[in-house]
Amino acid sequence: MAELLEAVMLICFGLPWPLNAYKNYKAGTAVGTSWQFIALITAGYFAGIAAKFVSGNLNWVLAVYFINVICIAANWLVYFRNRRLDARRCSELVVEEETLVVA
Repeated sequence: MAELLEAVMLICFGLPWPLNAYKNYKAGTAVGTSWQFIALITAGYFAGIAAKFVSGNLNWVLAVYFINVICIAANWLVYFRNRRLDARRCSELVVEEETLVVA
């Protein structure tokens, strides 16, 4: 029963991550995204995985941890993509402003 409850907890915490990745992908900006928060969640999942190995309690719930890590990884990819898009937009604005000043 404890395994089932742990899996339910992981699913409840993990389901928002694919939705968040999609929302941030569509937004196309990293503004408002906290890399510190994503890092904290990532560390938490890795701590949970490590706890499974340290305790020797390797069971099917470990698969749910790995699914959540994949979802968090997608958020990291979207975050860095959006940072790159933000930087590109910022450099385009600087070039545009410099062009206006010169003209």
